[in-house]
Amino acid sequence: MSEFIRLYEENPDPEAIKQIADVLRKGGLVIYPTDTVYGLGCDITNSRALEKIARIKGVKLAKANWSFICADLSNLSDYVRQIDTATFKILKRALPGPYTFVLPGNNNLPKDFKKKKTVGIRVPDNNIAKALVESLGNPIVSTSIYDEDELLEYTTDPELIFEKWHKLVDVVIDGGYGDNIASTVIDLSGNEPMILREGKGGLDIFS
Repeated sequence: MSEFIRLYEENPDPEAIKQIADVLRKGGLVIYPTDTVYGLGCDITNSRALEKIARIKGVKLAKANWSFICADLSNLSDYVRQIDTATFKILKRALPGPYTFVLPGNNNLPKDFKKKKTVGIRVPDNNIAKALVESLGNPIVSTSIYDEDELLEYTTDPELIFEKWHKLVDVVIDGGYGDNIASTVIDLSGNEPMILREGKGGLDIFS
């Protein structure tokens, strides 16, 4: 049976965060809040957990395009090839915030992502998500959870999320109502920035 854990974004309980990080470390799946929609995530280094998410989403793991949730930009060089100053300035201006940036991956990517030429990086402006990553010690792979109601693309109510997902995941974090607008996705892996999806993040970061 899945656990339903209430956390407050202003000051997430460190003991609860540690408990949830341990669940991730052991291959568990967690639904957690971000600064946009609720995400479904696991430890990026745990193949078994990644396979579980792939099955839930109905995709092959090798073809899945999921983002890495990071606490800040300090670990960028762990997974991303060296980027130029202009690109780094865009990242510094936008993050933490409601953006996913597609960047060129390097040779240190976890084994399940070795064949990927690019990786999506997220640094959400949400203390729960950031504290979870910090406690785990490495990024969380993340994919948004969809609502089957066409009028509401993303599920926003944690109690309804728990009702729907409790048999599929190990923990659902109640961090309050989520947004129903996803992150803005920007590809910075080429010569010019390319907007792949307009979401919550504005485009004024380029001005």
